[in-house]
Amino acid sequence: MASLPRVGWIGAGRMGVPMGGFILKGGYPLSVYSRTAASRQKLVALGAKETQSVAECARAADVIFTAVPDDAALREVALGPQGVLANAAPGAIFADTSTVSPEVSADIDHEAAARGVAYLRTPISGNAASARSGDITVLVSGPEAAWRTVKPIVESFSKAQVYLGSGEQARYMKLVVNAVVVSTAQAMAEALALGRKAGLEWNLMLDTIAHSTIASPWLKAKIALLKPRDFTPTMTPRLILKDIDLMLAAARANGVAMPLTSLTRELWQGLLSEGYGEEDYMAAVKLAEKRSGLASDDKE
Repeated sequence: MASLPRVGWIGAGRMGVPMGGFILKGGYPLSVYSRTAASRQKLVALGAKETQSVAECARAADVIFTAVPDDAALREVALGPQGVLANAAPGAIFADTSTVSPEVSADIDHEAAARGVAYLRTPISGNAASARSGDITVLVSGPEAAWRTVKPIVESFSKAQVYLGSGEQARYMKLVVNAVVVSTAQAMAEALALGRKAGLEWNLMLDTIAHSTIASPWLKAKIALLKPRDFTPTMTPRLILKDIDLMLAAARANGVAMPLTSLTRELWQGLLSEGYGEEDYMAAVKLAEKRSGLASDDKE
């Protein structure tokens, strides 16, 4: 029987740790690197091999995954002299799970091709809670042959995978999904403030929405947290604003008008200026309540 490919995981944050844990459960040998030693140790405790740099992790793997916060971080991790592409062996596969711009992704693709590394775009639709339960969806684009090789690994940590094409399609698809999320979240915040101001009972209002025609897996998951008013961050407003900026940049580059997304960005900037920056992005509910004269700790 052929041995399983060696996997490298770079970026052990709220999403990376549970995803790496599922890879280990699948029997794959896993090496891990993260800037914070304490983060690395979470996967080491599950059986991963600790490495001391991106370069060491890349050299130790046949398939390298990265999970980083933004364009600048991915550019450094992928393209720097101690990065993935400078140290991965020819024939390796590099799969990035981050939410980044199509432009930086295309730059990485060009360099990967020059070095004989197959580059997959594998951004995640989900959050830390769904990553812990293996309930995320992976959006995929890049060389189809490389995807066939990597798919069993990705299946170990996700419920669904969607292959979209050979280029940057997964990057655009992630922005499309998130554009719907941010607009829906803002509409939800305003609607709940209206309901409370009109005297609707909080839990009954949320239950009714969950059973209405607009119900979705995302909405039901958020309602489960809104009932106890749990705003522990699954994703912070700062990261959501980063994603909105990516959407608007892509819209400008493609000549697409996104007035609602532009307005939503201005509204969500208020979450930072009014002190909700470290809470979950659904703290948009509390901001809408505050601006409507409602006490955010009073559900009735």
